[in-house]
Amino acid sequence: MIGHIKWLSGLVLVVFFLCNTVHSADELPILIGATTSLEGKYVEPSMMGQEAFKLWAKEINKKGGLLGRQVHLVLYNDKSDIGLTRQLYTRLIEEDKVDLVLSPYSTPLTLAASEISERHSKLMLAIAAAAEKPWQGDARYLFQVYAPAKRQFVGLLDIMAKKGCRTVSVIYDDNSVFNLDIVRGVEEWAKAFKIEIALEKSYHDGKKELPALLAEVKAVNSCGLINSSYPPDSYELLRLLDEMNYRPDVLAMPIVPVHPDFQQKVGSIANLIFGPSQWEPDERIPFPGTKQFIVDFQEFTGHMPSFHAASAYAACQLYEQAIKRTQTLDNDILRDYIAALDTVTVLGRFKVDPSGLQVGHNSIIIQWQNGKKEIVWPQKMQTAKPIF
Repeated sequence: MIGHIKWLSGLVLVVFFLCNTVHSADELPILIGATTSLEGKYVEPSMMGQEAFKLWAKEINKKGGLLGRQVHLVLYNDKSDIGLTRQLYTRLIEEDKVDLVLSPYSTPLTLAASEISERHSKLMLAIAAAAEKPWQGDARYLFQVYAPAKRQFVGLLDIMAKKGCRTVSVIYDDNSVFNLDIVRGVEEWAKAFKIEIALEKSYHDGKKELPALLAEVKAVNSCGLINSSYPPDSYELLRLLDEMNYRPDVLAMPIVPVHPDFQQKVGSIANLIFGPSQWEPDERIPFPGTKQFIVDFQEFTGHMPSFHAASAYAACQLYEQAIKRTQTLDNDILRDYIAALDTVTVLGRFKVDPSGLQVGHNSIIIQWQNGKKEIVWPQKMQTAKPIF
């Protein structure tokens, strides 16, 4: 009898231990990992994404988390470096054991990160990759949030055609497939709108090559100039144009014009510059949650969000929806749910094709006018008419 009691006591202790273990596991936080660029050429837009991640995590935890568990972000600084990005996503998945991952900023870094996430069958929402290359292979767990780069200047070329602007020069940094896709898109849509590309040239080192390139641009004297590059080269180009006292009728570039402090950084040359945007912090943007997101982001960070912030926040919204609907963190189940999704986030419509490429969302065109960033295309979202 005494032996039986001892055995029973031991069983109770084991059951108690197991119950405690299960209970503790339920209370463990959900880990979502990503890298952001706190240094290097991607720092400006990447910081917006990091702030949006943190805002969403704060809000979701205030509401009780997901599946009854708090959400913790595991974020590392990738320094805008491809090799370091690979190392850090390996660490996130293999050592930190994150439940889900979000992409870094830019197509090149997303390509590197997705090599790791695909190898481990980890779902990844690409918050800031507009080129098509990541989806031209056999990636199964990678989904695009942005409108693809090839469609980003459709609106500008439409505006140019309607205004009778029939020639454009295109110069671009060839270090990134994003810029290559921008140019391929400009080529396709310029042909459709019967706009002649007077000059098309790439460069590898903006600091060294931009002065001579801009001299060529000035010589052909095209109506418009599109420069596709990341922030450092974009700012250098504007400095050189100011120095040359030269300005084509239409000047456009991706990324930098959408930042709220763009005019503050570059001065009066900002006036009348065009740029593609995925979203704008304007209450007239007709997507659910836009007004509240603008208010909350400003309160959280002290400044206005750019579309880079909205895209990062939208990706978190998609994870939130998928987890709530499926009641699981199983990446295969979540992957299938998102692959079939047709929904609207704060950024706009989300719908992907079978490869994971975004087909639901479209870019808009903004222009700086008298110190304000205005939406000039499409007409239904217009806050001001385009000015040449």
